[in-house]
Formats: sequence, C-alpha cells, structure tokens
Amino acid sequence: MKVYFAGSIRGGRQDAELYRKVIAVLKEKHQVLTEHVGDLSLSTVEDKGDKAIYEQDTAWLRECDVVVAECTQVSLGVGYELAYAEAQGKKVHIFYRPQETQLFAMLTGNKRFHIHRYADESEILAQVRNI
Repeated sequence: MKVYFAGSIRGGRQDAELYRKVIAVLKEKHQVLTEHVGDLSLSTVEDKGDKAIYEQDTAWLRECDVVVAECTQVSLGVGYELAYAEAQGKKVHIFYRPQETQLFAMLTGNKRFHIHRYADESEILAQVRNI
C-alpha cells in the first residue's frame, strides 16, 4: 500500500522526531511516498520552490492509497492536503494529541475521516501499526 504521510513543515517542526518514528512504523509494511516529512534536517524553508512542491505533493496524493496525518501541530498545508485527499476519494487517518490541541470542526465533523486520539508516542505507534 502507498501511504502519504502528512505532518507540519512550515507550521513548525516540533514533532519531527515523532513523524520520523511514525514513518518508520509505516515503512514496515507499506511504501511511504513522503518520507522526507520525518527528516530531522528538513528546514521550514524548502529549496525546491513552491510550485514544484505543490506539483509533487498533489501527484503523490493522487497516487497514494491512504493518507496518514499527524495534526497536533497546526498546519495550513496539512489541512489543504486533507481536503485534496478527500476530493480524490482517499482514505484518511488523522492522529492528534487532544491534551495539546483541539482539531477543527471541518476535520472532526467529516465522517469520511478516521480520527485517532493518542496521549503519547507508544500509543500512536501502536495505532499506526493497525492501519
């Protein structure tokens, strides 16, 4: 299965280490198209240019079988990716820590999205293994 992993880049890299671990778990069974999101050296300012990033990311979203998003860190880009995935009819799993953030109603109110709450790293990794 091809997985598009979405996590905050320009919105903040506070969870980059967690993204890396989630991606590693996903890679045990699946192909992750967006491994770079878990790259700890990834800057909030990418060198590729915005148009190239948009074209690559939307191509990956069309190609993937499922989207896995970690949404604790607020990111307009991740929100756009989720809407794009919905328009493409993709299955979407959204993970977040409710003790740190409240998801927007546009996500929690969408019955097509599978919302997963978790408290710590071990809990999200166990949930991701079940996808």
